[in-house]
Amino acid sequence: MTMQEQIPQALGLRLDNSLVSNAFGFLRQPLNFVPYYQENAEVVVTGVPFDLATSGRSGARLGPQAIRAASTHLAWEHTRFPWDFDVTEALNIIDCGDLVYDFGSAQDFTSKLQNHIHDLLFFNKLPLTLGGDHFITLPILRAMAAKYGKVALLHFDAHTDTYEQGSECDHGTMFYHAIKEGLIDQEHSVQVGIRTAYEPTAMQVLDAPYCNDLSGKEIAELIKERVGTLPVYLTFDIDCLDPAFAPGTGTPVIGGLSSDKVLKILRNLVGVNFAGFDVVEVCPPYDHSEITALAAATLALEMLYLYAASRR
Repeated sequence: MTMQEQIPQALGLRLDNSLVSNAFGFLRQPLNFVPYYQENAEVVVTGVPFDLATSGRSGARLGPQAIRAASTHLAWEHTRFPWDFDVTEALNIIDCGDLVYDFGSAQDFTSKLQNHIHDLLFFNKLPLTLGGDHFITLPILRAMAAKYGKVALLHFDAHTDTYEQGSECDHGTMFYHAIKEGLIDQEHSVQVGIRTAYEPTAMQVLDAPYCNDLSGKEIAELIKERVGTLPVYLTFDIDCLDPAFAPGTGTPVIGGLSSDKVLKILRNLVGVNFAGFDVVEVCPPYDHSEITALAAATLALEMLYLYAASRR
C-alpha cells in the first residue's frame, strides 16, 4: 500500500471508487493528502479553518469550505475571461484539504501551519491558503522568511493589522509582529484599501479613498514599482472589498474597493515575483447568497491565473 493510500485510511476515510470519483477540492481539482511528494504539483491549496484570533464576528473557520463550494461555479469556464488560457492546464494544482490541529490551541495551530508551509516550500510548491482569520498569515510569513529571507508584503485590507495592542494571537497584530521579527521588507511592501486608523510604519499605504480615485492599472503600477523584483507574498483580507460586495466578514468597513477595481489591479500585476497567496476572513454566517464566498473564490482563481501568466 502506498503512502498516499495509507494517509486517508489513517484518517478513517474510505477508498472505494464512489468516494474517489466524487472527492474534489478547490475548483474541482483533485484532493491529495500528501502534497509534498507530488513531483508534478506546482500549486497546493490548503484550507485553514481557524478563527481563534478573531476580535469581531466569529465564523471565519467556516471560510475554506464556503470558498471551495463557491469555486464549483467557476470550474466550468476553461478559458476564463479575460485570460486566453486554461489555468488548470497551465498549472498542476492540487488541494490537500484542511489543516488539522488541536482545536483551542493557538500554539499547536501556529506550529502546524508554519511546518506545513515550510514543507511545501521545501518541495518547491507555491502555497495558496484559504482562511480562516487573518492571523494565519503570521506563521505563513515565518515559513516564507525561512526560505526567502525578508519578503515584500502585498496586503489588501481595510485595516493595517500593525496594531501593538493585543496578544500575538490576534488578527489585528500579525504584521506588527512580522515587522518585529524581520519577516517582511517594509521598504518594498504596500497595503491597499486601508480605511481605518493606524500608526504609520515604513510600509506604503494606498488607502481606500485614494485607490477609489485611481484606475486599477494605475494602482498596479504603484505596486509593481514598490515591490520590485523581491519575492512577494500577497495576502487578501476580504474586508478590503466594500461590504456591498463582501458582507460576510468579521469586521466590515464601508467605503471599500469594488470587486471590479480589485480584479483590474490583480490583472495588471503580471510579472510580479509571487511566492505565495492567501484569501482570509470569509465569514459564512454573515454572508448573503454566498456572494462573499464567490468573491473570495474568484479572487483565489485570479491569483492562480496571475501566477501562471507571470511565469509564461
